Amino acid sequence: MTNIAIFASGNGTNFEAIVNAVNNKIIKNAVVSILIVDRHKAYAIERAKKLNIPYVYVNATKFNTREEYENEIINILKPYNIDIICLAGYMKILTHVLLDEYENRIINIHPALLPSFKGAHGIKDAFDYGCKVFGVTVHYVSSELDSGKIIAQRAFEYYGNSLDDLETKIHSVEHILYPEAINMVIEEKQK
Repeated sequence: MTNIAIFASGNGTNFEAIVNAVNNKIIKNAVVSILIVDRHKAYAIERAKKLNIPYVYVNATKFNTREEYENEIINILKPYNIDIICLAGYMKILTHVLLDEYENRIINIHPALLPSFKGAHGIKDAFDYGCKVFGVTVHYVSSELDSGKIIAQRAFEYYGNSLDDLETKIHSVEHILYPEAINMVIEEKQK
């Protein structure tokens, strides 16, 4: 059984999509063991309560460094024997502390076709640029922002002029692609 930890900062729609995919056996031989949030008002907490997933809010402002903050997260994760960490709208850049502890076991979903439009505003940046092909990327997390090895991508054409409609479409693609990519990672780890 693969133990998954999910990190989120906000609404938690990808968190819920992953939990539902595990519960519905779309993600095979896995359990979502814990949710880590870095914002005490993250709606992902409400989703965790509804889905009966343990969660912990870790307040980064209580630590002197990002490394101390991540060491606290590692201490929280240890009892769960975490195999994979899925970043799902987690808006912190990871340091070597987590990256070393969970080397090649942290994955992220990005709302653009990497390597284009890296960073926190990938959808808006691609939209403002005038792209007609958009997409989603799931990749391993590395020390360089949005630059780890790509696991899966899905592209689609969009000719509308509503950023809100585009974001809705991106999220619907994310909710399908992320579980598929998690299965790929689990299968790769089992080889």
